[in-house]
Amino acid sequence: MRMNARQAALTAMQVVNDSPMDVLVEIFKRYGEERFAKRIAHRIIQTRRETPIATTTQLAEIVKQAVPHGVSKIHPATRVFQALRIHINAELENLAMGLDVAIQLLKPGGCLCVIAFHSLEDRIVKHRFRTCARTEILTKRPILPDAVEVQHNPRARSAKLRVARKL
Repeated sequence: MRMNARQAALTAMQVVNDSPMDVLVEIFKRYGEERFAKRIAHRIIQTRRETPIATTTQLAEIVKQAVPHGVSKIHPATRVFQALRIHINAELENLAMGLDVAIQLLKPGGCLCVIAFHSLEDRIVKHRFRTCARTEILTKRPILPDAVEVQHNPRARSAKLRVARKL
């Protein structure tokens, strides 16, 4: 789940097997917006008491058992894996810093276009564009893919494009 495999700091396996319940709950709620975070964390703690969680398949099955059946259209573990990936890679913090640097480096009149793929990223982009005094937001609402684009590229379904121009 690490974007940089040479990163020595943290792995998903370490987080899942070593973090206390309150930390797991916070990660799943904050980065996965998972409403069953407490139930999932509790099930992880129970399972790892017997044996370490070593595979993604094992973790997915644990999450599946913790979440009520038929609650969501997506696989029950999707948000948990997203949360772990975001946490391990410090993705939101890196996005915020990257936006700040990009805006600083942009020449007056230059445009910054950002595609976000989930609400946590989009919120950061929207906030950075609004709070930066040196930018004019060109997209009051995000630009979403149309049905034809989604049909040709299903992964585009959650994409949101925002554009700002440096003054």
